Amino acid sequence: MKTIFKTLVLFVCINFNGISQDLSNEIVGIWEPSSGKARVKIDKIEDKYLGRIVWLREPNDKNGNPKKVKPLLGYRMLRDFTSSEKKVWENGTIYDPESGSTYSCTITMTDDNTLEVRGYIGVSLFGRTDVWKRLAVKK
Repeated sequence: MKTIFKTLVLFVCINFNGISQDLSNEIVGIWEPSSGKARVKIDKIEDKYLGRIVWLREPNDKNGNPKKVKPLLGYRMLRDFTSSEKKVWENGTIYDPESGSTYSCTITMTDDNTLEVRGYIGVSLFGRTDVWKRLAVKK
């Protein structure tokens, strides 16, 4: 009887441990913004999530120089995100290469392969949301 009880307790502990797993790393991967002009690789470095541009449809201007003031390829456009709750990352910033500005940002994962990336000034109410798709589908 003791053996059955110990086995049952062990089984319950293992299953509950699996339920409470850390989902914060689900954001790690390569994502494409809705414009299709870039691809961004999101990594976890120490306790922060950062994203850098790993591909641009048109990285250079007509003279062969990198577009914008900052060369964009390899640039960390997402910085300092922390996981606040399941499938939400916040307290970070996003660089908009179109305007050359940096904004506060929140990222919400709506499913395993879709992110809603919201850049804003001041409060989230005053901002814009873009939908990003994961390039390599998780299995």
